[in-house]
Amino acid sequence: MSALAAVIQMNSGSDRSVNLSMAERLMEAAVARGARLLVLPENFSYFGGNEEEKRAAREDPENGPSLAFLKGFAARHRVWIVGGSIPLADLASGKALNTCFVVDETGSVCARYDKMHLFDVDVGDGSRYRESDQVRPGTRPVVVQTPFGRVGLAICYDLRFPELFRALVAQHAEIFTLPAAFTVVTGRDHWETLIKARAIENFAYVLAAGQWGQHAAGRQTYGRSLVVEPWGMVVAQCADGVGFALAPLERERVAQCRQRIPCLTHRKL
Repeated sequence: MSALAAVIQMNSGSDRSVNLSMAERLMEAAVARGARLLVLPENFSYFGGNEEEKRAAREDPENGPSLAFLKGFAARHRVWIVGGSIPLADLASGKALNTCFVVDETGSVCARYDKMHLFDVDVGDGSRYRESDQVRPGTRPVVVQTPFGRVGLAICYDLRFPELFRALVAQHAEIFTLPAAFTVVTGRDHWETLIKARAIENFAYVLAAGQWGQHAAGRQTYGRSLVVEPWGMVVAQCADGVGFALAPLERERVAQCRQRIPCLTHRKL
């Protein structure tokens, strides 16, 4: 039996209210098409701005407006949401956490993942990123049981670390979700290839929801949000622009692929 999932592609900026309105419109359209699991992009409710604005945008871990939005939408529409990521205040470090919440159909939080791998790179087009200047990394992989299967959580740059996805599979993950904000330079050459690799290596679905277009402070993201099924085939993809893509999730497809080539049971390390 299959269920319909949606990856939501946004062009978020530094106005939270505008971003939440955009997310609500896209999510409602996906639900109207039958989606029961919704995946939002990284920093869906706040993206961009200068460093002072970013610090001011950090939300309370328990009662922030973005989490309240996710809870309310999920309860109203009786859907599950992988809530992209939200910048949370971390009092212990004085930095932020880049956090993904999973909210169930009652509006309850059933999982939280803090991004483990931080984007400290020079991508080659003159752009320099130092996520660790503002963000404290998470410390543990997270898998959550859902009606659609066991979902392993990752965020953006995590995609480049296959050992994380092996750790998620060790916790019996069947689906990976990947909220992201890939740069155009890295997205153009690596995005789809890496997503397919993580799907094929683990015979798992990958639901990758990305930011797209020009953002505050001049950053440009790649978009092309997509769903890859366990054999590595792209089954849904967003075009350029704001929108969403829908794909069925079939748990038996994961089992079928893992039985056909049982490489997960043949591992030596």
